[in-house]
Amino acid sequence: MKNPRAPSRSAPPPDQMSATAATATAAEDEDLANPGAGELALHPRMKILVVDDEPLNVALLEDMLATSGYTRIRSLTDSREVISTCETFQPDLILLDIMMPHLDGFAILEALRSTPSDVFLPVIVLTADVNEQTKRRALRTGATDFLLKPFDELEVLLRIGNMLEIRRLHVRLDTQRAAFEEAVRERSSELRAAQAELEQNSLAAAS
Repeated sequence: MKNPRAPSRSAPPPDQMSATAATATAAEDEDLANPGAGELALHPRMKILVVDDEPLNVALLEDMLATSGYTRIRSLTDSREVISTCETFQPDLILLDIMMPHLDGFAILEALRSTPSDVFLPVIVLTADVNEQTKRRALRTGATDFLLKPFDELEVLLRIGNMLEIRRLHVRLDTQRAAFEEAVRERSSELRAAQAELEQNSLAAAS
């Protein structure tokens, strides 16, 4: 089922964990320090990838996101471009249609989840099919949440905000863990060097 609403405005259109985490964390720090970019956009500088073979649905979602204050949006109508776009764009959230030609949403989910990644990437599935079997299959292949067509604008924005907040917390935890592990490595190296120096001094004193 295609959504009949026409857009009122258009929006501007996986790398190492540390680079991804640093970029997302820096953007989030700026967002939290400067609220009010959009009425419902909790994290307006986080990156959203919209994937739907129907241009009207893409335009509708772009309009919702842009009106709410999101500024880093990339959209695709060809599902074959999703994986390569994820590698270059590195989205914080994917809005993914299920029923598409070439590669359907299930195949894309499987491809995304088969790539090892230390950073949590939420995927909201877009579907007009409320069948429980479809929902379970999507969840098994890696979907994080669902949005039903026709879209309800408030629900769209609330679910997107929730997923981006979860992503932000995961990235922050990953960044803190990486920093802690690096500090432990540096401290261990210093202790080994100090121990070696003590042993050398002891040998020199004994001779």
